[in-house]
Amino acid sequence: MKYDFDLFTIGGGSGGVRASRVSASLGARVAIAESGRFGGTCVNVGCIPKKLFAYAAHFREEFAVAESFGWTAAEPRFEWTTLLANKEREIARLNGVYERLLADAGATILRDRARVLDPHTVELDGRRHSARHILIATGSWPTVPPIAGHELAITSNEAFFLERLPERALVVGGAYVAVEFASIFNGLGVKTTLAYRGARLLRGFDHELGERLAEEMADKGVSVHLNANPARIAPGLQVAFDDGSSERYDLVLFGTGRKPNTAELGLEAAGVRLDAEGAVVVDRYSKTSVDSIWAIGDVTNRMNLTPVATAEGTWLARTLFGGEPTPVDHENVPTAVFADPNLATVGLSEEQARSRFGAVDVYRTSFRALKHTLGPGRERIFVKLVVDAASQRVVGAHMIGPDAGEIIQGVAIAVKMGATKAQFDATIGIHPTAAEEFVTLREKESR
Repeated sequence: MKYDFDLFTIGGGSGGVRASRVSASLGARVAIAESGRFGGTCVNVGCIPKKLFAYAAHFREEFAVAESFGWTAAEPRFEWTTLLANKEREIARLNGVYERLLADAGATILRDRARVLDPHTVELDGRRHSARHILIATGSWPTVPPIAGHELAITSNEAFFLERLPERALVVGGAYVAVEFASIFNGLGVKTTLAYRGARLLRGFDHELGERLAEEMADKGVSVHLNANPARIAPGLQVAFDDGSSERYDLVLFGTGRKPNTAELGLEAAGVRLDAEGAVVVDRYSKTSVDSIWAIGDVTNRMNLTPVATAEGTWLARTLFGGEPTPVDHENVPTAVFADPNLATVGLSEEQARSRFGAVDVYRTSFRALKHTLGPGRERIFVKLVVDAASQRVVGAHMIGPDAGEIIQGVAIAVKMGATKAQFDATIGIHPTAAEEFVTLREKESR
């Protein structure tokens, strides 16, 4: 049978764009449908603007640190509207870059919302297109708990477009979005409370990371409330918590998770299996329960990180059109949380390593950064290595501190290659840096 396209991608985020562009470069006839701005969550309401906001939030502390190095300047003043305008200009530039990459690769761009009619047919605005393969790359969307008054709160989507900063903000949640926005608001001068229903931030990360991050954030001025959950929000943003306490805020932001974007796509009618969360169920090659329909990125709810989505897109293009079937590899994926201070990790947590290997060796250190020794700054850097005792392979590396993401990216190469603790030890460090601690840790934890 002759199809209109070899690949029809629904969703113009990082994963969908990468899969479409690489597939087109391999000779496939590709169409991609996107009704909004190209770049998806990451470019528009995620990684990029969030990191720009995090940079802005860090400057307040940088001005204070500068005084201890002899610098004097007028009292710094922050202009929220300037940050917003400059952020929007950069996002618009990236939207254009994504679209140009697709056009230059020869992909057909369709600016409309698409839905699946059957295993080989997609419909947009009453028009039907046939495709040998259909790719679902529609990402995810923030979720809000169904408590009374939840409609008075916002999510991270709206936080990037606030007309003005609040005086007092409540951020609800304990994962990436919540701790990052709590740090951003606090750094920009907002009186900020972070409330999380659990006993420790960053569930799923190494236990020490969540504990130490909470301590560092509190030391920087964030009011961290653990085992605290909003029960209802009254007009005027009076928030009642389930422990009986109540407080009024100027803004409430829920950073309480995301849900795969699969509603009204026609997937179930086409035979595509979804899990209880609405995520598309796929095999290790990203194939759904329908042989001609594939899915990558957050819509599959496997590992919801932009670089993972783009990698899945590349691997899928190789599988379909490169003659190189490539399974998805989610082993030893590094990640960073751009809170203040930054946090980054690769490999297994101590708990995961003990569960998998039994005996593990743990090395850790905590110290005040050289940058803060001349002034009143109390921030401490934390570095931890987890080693399989039997093979002596480093199976986890974790860090809290400035530029943790930049440092862990390099360490991740060694972990991915299976480097041993002896090989870490044989590597000469760069002195004086925080990164050198990864190759100078010698004292093993006693327990």
